Amino acid sequence: MSRLYIKQKVFSLGEQFTIKDENQVDKYFVRGSFLSIPKTFEIEDMNGDHVAAITKKVFSLLPKFFVEVDGKDILTIAKEFTFFKDSYRIDSSNIQVRGNWWDKHFEVFRQGEKIAHVNKKWLTWGDTFEVDVYDEDYQHIAIAIVIAIDFVKSSERNSAAGSN
Repeated sequence: MSRLYIKQKVFSLGEQFTIKDENQVDKYFVRGSFLSIPKTFEIEDMNGDHVAAITKKVFSLLPKFFVEVDGKDILTIAKEFTFFKDSYRIDSSNIQVRGNWWDKHFEVFRQGEKIAHVNKKWLTWGDTFEVDVYDEDYQHIAIAIVIAIDFVKSSERNSAAGSN
């Protein structure tokens, strides 16, 4: 098992941050697109190799996000039409997210086997996620899902703030 920490800086222009291991050693670099369409996040390992990408669909009635890991599309997060409470659906053939993913406390399963546990740390400067990865072969998937869910949440916050 490995433990990773995803800590996003509150005032990061361009949305760039690193993912660290339990010894605070940088393991991955995340770069968000700044003022470009479509909005994306690219994840690279410390050698500069592409690991994953999260992309927001540009032309869609309701927000939709695509997650690609190691060159393969693994899941889609789509907003569902509702009148009162925001609701999102995660679609994937092999990946299941169980728990309270909207409040960022959930587990990730692949074909019924738990591959990661995610917990948002409270009382920290910026959003910090503690990610326990049980099978390191699926580390990239776990990281991409956490960043994608946080991307969905921040997009929702930004659109709500813009409508006020």
